[in-house]
Amino acid sequence: MRLRTAVPLAPLTTLRLGGAAARMADIEGEPDVVDAARDAQSRGEAMFVLGAGSNVVVADEGFAGLVARMAARGVDVRREGGRIVVDVAAGEIWDDLVARAVDEGWCGVESMSGIPGLVGATPIQNVGAYGQEVCETIAQVRAYDRALGAFVDLAPRDCAFGYRSSVFKRSERWIVTRVRFSFQPGRDALVRYGELARALSVAEGASAPSRRVRESVLALRRAKGMVLDPGDPESVSAGSFFVNPIVDASTLASIAARAGAPPPSFPAGEGRHKVAAGWLVERAGFAKGWGQGRVGVSRKHALALVHRGGATTGELLALARAIRDGVRACFGVTLEPEPVLVGCSWEEGSL
Repeated sequence: MRLRTAVPLAPLTTLRLGGAAARMADIEGEPDVVDAARDAQSRGEAMFVLGAGSNVVVADEGFAGLVARMAARGVDVRREGGRIVVDVAAGEIWDDLVARAVDEGWCGVESMSGIPGLVGATPIQNVGAYGQEVCETIAQVRAYDRALGAFVDLAPRDCAFGYRSSVFKRSERWIVTRVRFSFQPGRDALVRYGELARALSVAEGASAPSRRVRESVLALRRAKGMVLDPGDPESVSAGSFFVNPIVDASTLASIAARAGAPPPSFPAGEGRHKVAAGWLVERAGFAKGWGQGRVGVSRKHALALVHRGGATTGELLALARAIRDGVRACFGVTLEPEPVLVGCSWEEGSL
């Protein structure tokens, strides 16, 4: 395990914001995970696992503990009955796996093309896009349980997957080291999202070639600044900053009454509805491009907050809170951040 001190974190995040890690360990395999966890524990330090830095907001003060930067690689493929079982190390790039799945004819992740980050982060956030969630193809998650001091293999039912959540999220207990996927072989994918169906010129609920689905999703994401591109300043963000709120029927009706129009919403089970946060943001007066300072709302997508250069994390969080407060004043709904806040508090700014 290689250890470094005073490592700047801003260059390791897609937002390009934040201070330094007091110490950083490069994780290239499970023995490094054990060494890093024990080292942090012996020093009484907090520990944070960093992947590709695409879904994190780092405090200006940095992180006072040990940052474990995940770099474990490896992909193992085998057939089990009629399924394709793929074991993927946590440090593999997620979109590389999606591209390979489309090339090889493994169905179930094509609609999540272009999402930045590493494979190990996907079960933590239960990432999803355009009608798919990663939990639908996960067969097992291997993680180091810091409470037990041992590696455990967790079945999907033990992962407590929910909308953009899991047992792993915002917990220092677990360090994901491998994800096992179970894919249905095939070259066609079910299209379950209206915007994607329209882009493909098919009916929602119909099938389309997986390769076309991937190409269409990448085009849709690129148009929203949601594909990392050094030439696109609108991609200097943490992706969607706010989670789509889930509300009951009475709250949904209240939003519609206040707005004078029903918001885009989707059934979320048990009489609840997932409301499009971007619609709420824009209807509350925060249009695309809003903000004239060093941070602002993306010109391409109302949910992305972009760093235009030279800003601080404090400025970004102040912007995010202003939007949160504006949406709450307009609609009585409180938006929550989607990125992980490292050394920051959503309420106070920094710990």
